[in-house]
This record gives sequence, C-alpha cells and structure tokens, in this order.
Amino acid sequence: PAMPPAKAGGKEALVLQCEWDVCTYVASKMEEFCEHVAQHLQQHLPGEHRDEVDPLEQYTCLWQECGFCSPESSADLIRHVYFHCYHTKLKQWGLRALQSQSDVSHCQLDFQSRNIIPEIQENFLCLWEYCERSFDNPEWFYRHVEDHSFCSEYKAAGKENHVVLCGWKDCDCTFKGRCKLREHLRSHTQEKVVACPTCGGMFANNTKFFDHIRRQTALDQQSFQCSHCSKRFATERLLRDHMRNHVNHYKCPLCDMTCPLPSSLRNHIRFRHSEERPFKCDYCDYSCKNLIDLRKHLDTHSKEPAYRCEFEACSFTARSLCSIKLHYRKVHEGDSEPRYKCHVCDKCFTRGNNLTVHLRKKHQFKWPSGHPRFRYKEHEDGYMRLQLVRYESVELTEQLL
Repeated sequence: PAMPPAKAGGKEALVLQCEWDVCTYVASKMEEFCEHVAQHLQQHLPGEHRDEVDPLEQYTCLWQECGFCSPESSADLIRHVYFHCYHTKLKQWGLRALQSQSDVSHCQLDFQSRNIIPEIQENFLCLWEYCERSFDNPEWFYRHVEDHSFCSEYKAAGKENHVVLCGWKDCDCTFKGRCKLREHLRSHTQEKVVACPTCGGMFANNTKFFDHIRRQTALDQQSFQCSHCSKRFATERLLRDHMRNHVNHYKCPLCDMTCPLPSSLRNHIRFRHSEERPFKCDYCDYSCKNLIDLRKHLDTHSKEPAYRCEFEACSFTARSLCSIKLHYRKVHEGDSEPRYKCHVCDKCFTRGNNLTVHLRKKHQFKWPSGHPRFRYKEHEDGYMRLQLVRYESVELTEQLL
C-alpha cells in the first residue's frame, strides 16, 4: 500500500479503529480491517425482504459522525464505507507524521468533520492500457495501480539511458525510475497518502499536510468559512468563488436531482428511473439492476442464516434484515444510551440514522440536491443535534431555522 514520504513508524503495526455504530474492533492490517467492516455491511444491507425496509434506513452509513445516506443503491453505500476504511488508514499515517515532527502543532479545526469523506459516485476504474479493472474499495484499487508500476517495462532512451513508461490512457510520460512513476500515477488516480487525524482532510504528501496545520496560525484573518468543507477565506468574494466548486451541474431531466458528473447522472437514471433489470437469478424469477444486489439475493438460497446479532454475548441469527432489526429493538434497545436528540420535539434516538428518518418523516425536513446527509453536532448538554450549517439553498436554511 502507498505510504507517506515520512519514514516514521513505517514498519509498525497500524491501529485501525472500527467506528461503525458502537463497534470497538481494532485491526493492525488493512486486509483484516476491510474484512471486518464487510461483515458490518452484510448485516446492515437489506436481503430478501427489501421492500419492507425504508430505503433511507437501509442505505444510511452508521460510521460515527458521518450520517451519509444514499437512496440510490447499496453499491453507493459499500463504496462509501470502504472509503472510510482507507480514510482511517490515512489518518493513522497523519498521526505518525505529527509525532515525528516536534515543531508542528495539532490541527485546530472542528473534529466533528473528521469522518466526513468525499462522495464516491462510481467504482474506481484502472485506465492502464488493456486493463480497465473496476474496484469498490480504494485500498485495493491503489495497490493494483502500484502493481502496474512494478511491471512496467524499461525502454531505451539513447545509448545508455533507460526510462520507464507510464501506461495510463492518453499519457506518454517517462521516468528514470519506478519510484517517480508511482508518484506520477497518483496524479491519475487522485490517491492521497496522508490525512489529518483531527479534521479528516486528505493530502497528496506530508508537506501539504504540515502546511495545512501551519496555515491555521493566521485563521483570525480568515473569517469566511465554507459550510461544505470547512475551508476558510479572507474575503466573501473568495468564499463565493470557492463555493461554486461544490455546485452540481448536471440536472436529471426526470426529477430535481443534480449530479457532478455525466457518469453519475447516468447511474442515477438507471437506478431511479429505469425498469431494466439485467441481472437475473438462476434459481428463481428474481432480477435486479446490479451485480451486488444479485449476490445478496443469492445468499437467500443458502440454508445458512444471513444475519448475526452484533452483540458479543448474543448468538441470535436470522434469515432477513427485518428479523435482526426487530430482535435488536426488542432485546438490545436499552443497551446503549440515546445520544441523538431532535431539536424540534426533543425526542431521543440511539442512532443518527434513526434521527434522520424521524426528521424526514415526522417534521418533513428535506435536503436539497447535492447535499446527501444531515450533519449532527454535539451540544453542551452532551446530545447530538442537527448542525445548522449555511446551505446555498435559502429554502432549506429557513426551514432549519
């Protein structure tokens, strides 16, 4: 896997803390960490009784301080949660980089954003010549691309000089060694190698990460803050110019949804507005729109129970997600204190996604296109409540206030 330039703790075991709901699992390797998180996804995503589950609930991320919700498909959520795994690793590298630099202080930004990650609209696609493999997990994607750099052949450039070629689509760059090629490939894949353990920001190298922290000494002169990504600016004009980068440009012709890319708009139309179901089950009449849903359906033809209770001392198993959720409400609902509180009616919830569903159903709250989640912030009384951020949509801001 790609490592940051600093050599601090390069051979030590990682401390990868799972933050799914109330889980306390810690892994030392990305392989076991991703495998563990995959089990959370398997228990969380709907199986055979898909129609009985509220889409808002079934595709909501339970990672702490996240609240991402994708009503489109399970594939969106799976990509999103695997990015949390990768992001957790990068924050570990960031922590080690800080520990190796005594002259760099800690980040002063809001730690509530530490698990807010970019929206991943589609799978990671390798565009190395004749490859085009697709990945839903960024960790495996970046490792795969790095393997290409090891296999890339040297080419003669003059009598004694040899260079290694970049095989990425439409790129004819050459480099003296494989190390430089690997660095260059990050410009194609947008891979980051370190993240701030406090605010979650990701960076292409340690120098940019340290600059991120050192710049904060002048924050008192930067009073205009972006409500989307927490970046600060010295003037309102600079903030307004920056905010335009967050606006989605491609509007769906069939509804109010807007998307940042033509490819994500195509995916939206396929899942939301098309009735085509090309993936068919060999054992029954079931058909669906993507391979991930078909694989989950095939599990229903197995005699083994598909879901297991997450509580350690409990051995309950079930064939459907509805049954396991009913078991949780009946048996374990009181096992964790409710931390989320509705700012309208003061009703409390143990999970952020339950408060999200409550706000939408009970109080008819909506978020505009381009905002995939409500964000919750801890208040002085210890409860997490809706964070009243400044949205570009005047209607939503008025509704929240």
